[in-house]
Amino acid sequence: MSKFKTINPATGEVIDEYELMPKDEVLNSAKKADAAFQEWKQLDISERADYFRRLAQVLRNNREKYAKLMTLEMGKPIKQALAEIEKCAMSAEVYADNAGKWLEEEAVQADGKKHIVAFEPLGCILSIMPWNFPFWQAFRFGIPTLIAGNVSILKHSNAVPQCALAIEEAFNEAGFPDNVFKTAITNHETVAELVQSDLIKGVALTGSTSAGIKIAEIAGRNLKKVVLELGGSDPFIVLGDADVEFAAKNAVIGRTSNCGQSCISAKRFIVMKDAAEEFAGKFTDGVNKLVIGDPMDMKTDIGPLVNKDGLVQIESQVHDAISKGAKVLTGGKKLERKGYFYRPTVLSGIKMDMKVVAEEVFGPVAPIIVVNDEEEAIKIANNSEFGLGASIWTNSESKGLEIAKKLDAGSVFINSIVKSDPRMPFGGVKKSGIGRELSKYGLREFVNIKGINVYEIRK
Repeated sequence: MSKFKTINPATGEVIDEYELMPKDEVLNSAKKADAAFQEWKQLDISERADYFRRLAQVLRNNREKYAKLMTLEMGKPIKQALAEIEKCAMSAEVYADNAGKWLEEEAVQADGKKHIVAFEPLGCILSIMPWNFPFWQAFRFGIPTLIAGNVSILKHSNAVPQCALAIEEAFNEAGFPDNVFKTAITNHETVAELVQSDLIKGVALTGSTSAGIKIAEIAGRNLKKVVLELGGSDPFIVLGDADVEFAAKNAVIGRTSNCGQSCISAKRFIVMKDAAEEFAGKFTDGVNKLVIGDPMDMKTDIGPLVNKDGLVQIESQVHDAISKGAKVLTGGKKLERKGYFYRPTVLSGIKMDMKVVAEEVFGPVAPIIVVNDEEEAIKIANNSEFGLGASIWTNSESKGLEIAKKLDAGSVFINSIVKSDPRMPFGGVKKSGIGRELSKYGLREFVNIKGINVYEIRK
């Protein structure tokens, strides 16, 4: 396939047709990136930080243009797209302010005169990113990786090529040196060759578990470092002492933001029996108040799913639940209109063999699982192949902390939906991934952690 078309998910109409970059051109980009790395890594980190402050300003100056590209290509409600651009800008500033101290050399006491741990960049890092947060996913990886002194090639989803090219444009407008950051619009075959190339020193992928396994296999055969942020089926645990109204209000946001197309969406709502009826009622009421419609309208809360395949998958998962006895409290069907719209859905009467529990559900569908006690809640929460995020809702901080330590998750939030913040590590366990992004821990993923040891001369 040398060409592909993009589709507006709100209308089902073709946006444009694109040529894939020839393999030789993509591989040549890696050579140019390697040459750029030799100079970029020599800059003091304070000098690199200045580029990221300019990048933050570029993002804010173009926020409406970039947000509209997201909404056009993958259907994100425009108000959420605008917030995504601001988050990217804020993260650039956080790293500009903190990366220097996060990468400071560390002194260690050992058996010699002096021992230092230094953090040095590796080279060109390939990032493979999905469509659901077209700007944030790319910048979440790119900002820490580049400020550490690496360079990067972005292979974005072919669902969002305009976003992919706009991201490169933003780096260029901020004055970054040529080839420090490049976008490659290409296919899986070329990506595999890039991963195998000696010019690529590491790979970061955000996407499905199956995609992560394929890339990790190729990288492993070629001894390349990988960071993988994969699927999630995050539990949303409502304890008996929770503020149910507050929990239900946040459940609506946590399940339906980005039309539920997020790895860290709340996906399994595990509720204590005593709170279940009230929670289900308030949650359903909140979902019913959401505005479904044109994602370009600032009033819209729910836009379309990204494509027809996503819509068919959601329909299949909900049909499976209903056939096994689930009750539809609201929603449960697609909208009869152009585009790939699915009505936000709340389900009760959930069994553990239903697809809405056993699989990752990438859309606005919320199964409510009623449990008798905290032990059962923890057991069900951990009964998943995923371990990305989790949230706990309670009026007892000590109880929340106690349960948080028992959950298989990379991030746990008490009285908040799961979210990412550049100051905190982000990533998962089990089939949700390997490694961390963001914070000082993400900054140190694609560096050489070099031990330098000095000893006295003894004759």
